[in-house]
Amino acid sequence: MLVRGIGIVIVLLVSISFSPIFAQTELERASIEEPRLENAFGVPVTDNVNVNQQIQISADITNHQTKSQNFVYLVQIKDESGFVVSLGWISGQLTPDQKLNPSLSWTPQKDGEYFAEIFVWEGLKYHQALSETSKIQVNVS
Repeated sequence: MLVRGIGIVIVLLVSISFSPIFAQTELERASIEEPRLENAFGVPVTDNVNVNQQIQISADITNHQTKSQNFVYLVQIKDESGFVVSLGWISGQLTPDQKLNPSLSWTPQKDGEYFAEIFVWEGLKYHQALSETSKIQVNVS
């Protein structure tokens, strides 16, 4: 008598999927575009800034991720010698692919050449950068 064995073949299918990656590195999770000086009404300030004239340091920031991202928009103003004369920030959350136009105000107290440095960080506690830093020159007379 012949006995036949019944073989069972199990085929295991492995599915690997890849999500599109928008942020290749940590510094590409967000971007800073079009840094600019504006007045309180959003009108660009193209001339020299006057002493005691309030200006807004604005930029467009964009979340390049498929998830929401907490952020801190930080502006540091330095004088000609590199001394920090002003530091301010606002925080919030960007939804996936959201573009936002934050701004911080500054009123220069004396004339000179200043530099506004704009940072976008994940937070103040760990200050992990989400993008490259941007810089604007401000001439005050």
